Amino acid sequence: MSDTLTSAPVDLAADAAVRADDRGHVFHSWSAQALIDPLPVAGGEGSTFWDYAGNSYLDFSSQLVNLNLGHQHPDLVAAIQKQAGRLATIQPSMANDVRGELARRISEVAPDGFEKVFFTNGGADANENAVRMARQVTGRRKVLSMYRSYHGNTTTAISLTGDPRRWANEPGDGSVAHFFGPYPYRSPFHSDSPEQETARALEHLEQTIVLEGAQTIAAVIIETVVGTNGVLVPPPGYLPGVREICDKYGIIYIADEVMVGFGRIGEWFAFQAFDVVPDLITFAKGVNSGYVPLGGVVISDRIAAHFDTVTFPGGLTYSGHPLACAAGVATFEVFERDGILERVRDLGSRVVEPALQEIARRHPSVGDVRGRGLFWAIELVRDKETREPLVPFNAAGADAAPVAAVMAAAKKGGVWPFSHFNRVHVAPPLVIDESELVRGLDVIDGALHAADEYL
Repeated sequence: MSDTLTSAPVDLAADAAVRADDRGHVFHSWSAQALIDPLPVAGGEGSTFWDYAGNSYLDFSSQLVNLNLGHQHPDLVAAIQKQAGRLATIQPSMANDVRGELARRISEVAPDGFEKVFFTNGGADANENAVRMARQVTGRRKVLSMYRSYHGNTTTAISLTGDPRRWANEPGDGSVAHFFGPYPYRSPFHSDSPEQETARALEHLEQTIVLEGAQTIAAVIIETVVGTNGVLVPPPGYLPGVREICDKYGIIYIADEVMVGFGRIGEWFAFQAFDVVPDLITFAKGVNSGYVPLGGVVISDRIAAHFDTVTFPGGLTYSGHPLACAAGVATFEVFERDGILERVRDLGSRVVEPALQEIARRHPSVGDVRGRGLFWAIELVRDKETREPLVPFNAAGADAAPVAAVMAAAKKGGVWPFSHFNRVHVAPPLVIDESELVRGLDVIDGALHAADEYL
């Protein structure tokens, strides 16, 4: 690591104490407990965090693609402190000023006809409750979701999830069926253009609906831009086509905006870039950068009206928690004052896209780069012609070594990216300085030589 990245204070005693408590008592998500070695983090600021050993890292994953306004943003911290000083919490059945203000602000940036917001603790229960609403309104049970998707860890959400994390949790919600979404680089439909991919993917979705029984299907749920499972930007016309099919069969369209909402691609909600309006919008993560857990469902007026005189069968003790909502209100103020959406669009098109295209030209291990705003994937292959993935699907242990080598090289250079299967994702905080962004991309460029060696 260069000298410019080792300026964090060193406290090896604290490092040892944190490691001991963690390894002795913390049970970690999605992990074999004895096979992990979590990094003790001492602090963070802006786009950087640091450990107790004096190493600093550019946070090129925004933690779990949620830290949109970066570490310790002073406005968010101050909002939480101020709210804690006057009312730390209040039950959701009562009215609260910051809860109501945040709901209003969210509805104002949603499409016309979305006036109500149901708050949850995070993205998984946002999706759970959106599905519950769809089932209540339609009187149907089944929900369709993509194979390449992640919708959360709770029962219905993990059943909706298309990636391997679902397998060990089966059987879950038995009223879920999966379909293939568009993926031009690895088309399941053998398409040779984005337009053909759209047409064939829509035909496949409609065939799935017919064969599953349209009259049994309450909803289709889609990550507007597929996140962890590929940063798959929908090809032109796909999402409007989904809307048309849902309307044809009386199916509710749920847009999962948990990862890509609140500025990640340069829009309040990512679907606003694709000429489509869903029926329900789920969100979390970027609404307040995860400073206090918060998620929710933005509800179209048609669906909200169903519950005017019919009780909604759901609720959460911490729904619309004042500390979380205070940070959410502050997030809106920062976005508007600092032009966050505009800067994300600018940095994505002017800095990230050309840099990644050049990286793809230079590295034989890079098969594809794709994304939008500050949300990109670098797909790694063993052969550009055959597109054989650098590591197998769902690789672990020695099979995953090539991507692990890239990640290790990036971290050695002071950059902490996000990886999944044969991909490295670029998803830094939306407040990242341009110089930091360029430096991080340069480090990843260098780290990819580790992948080239496996060809």
